[in-house]
Amino acid sequence: MASDTRSVTGLTGRYATALFELADEQGSLDQVADDLSILSALIDESDDLNRMLRTPVISRAEQGMAMDAILTQAGASDLTKKFVGLTVFNRRLFALKDIIVGYLTILADRRGELTAEVTSAFPLSDQQVGELLNVLKLAVGGNVTLNAKIDPGLLGGLVVKIGSRMVDSSLSTKLQQLRLAMRGVG
Repeated sequence: MASDTRSVTGLTGRYATALFELADEQGSLDQVADDLSILSALIDESDDLNRMLRTPVISRAEQGMAMDAILTQAGASDLTKKFVGLTVFNRRLFALKDIIVGYLTILADRRGELTAEVTSAFPLSDQQVGELLNVLKLAVGGNVTLNAKIDPGLLGGLVVKIGSRMVDSSLSTKLQQLRLAMRGVG
């Protein structure tokens, strides 16, 4: 089991590992991963939810009711609900996003997958995601999972990170390089 958890450490690593082990025992690794992915997307989309996770002013009971309602509406499994309830009870809700990342990292390590963080200026179409996955699989020689983010500041192009490697083909970076090159000419 130690090799599965080598990339997650600290508080979030302990919580992610505990959830992973429980999900593995119950045979619900994929269900929990799906629940957590949906929850992560909801956190990314809602500034109010993000604030609620981070503020110590809201009581445990209120946070617990809010998270239970969100997870019930999302159709989350009982294990996911109980786990998030535990993070609420222990006042660790502020770390939930990092715990989700840790869980998904452990799962990817277990499956021998690499996760590519892809940042684009606009949402990628299904066809673009498919083509990008094929190119990345050929480049790294294994299974790749995409974690897509949107940053309108890129103007166009992509920034792809896999482990310690990064390819930045964004329009904003190319414009910056052009600016630097033109300064050198004058």
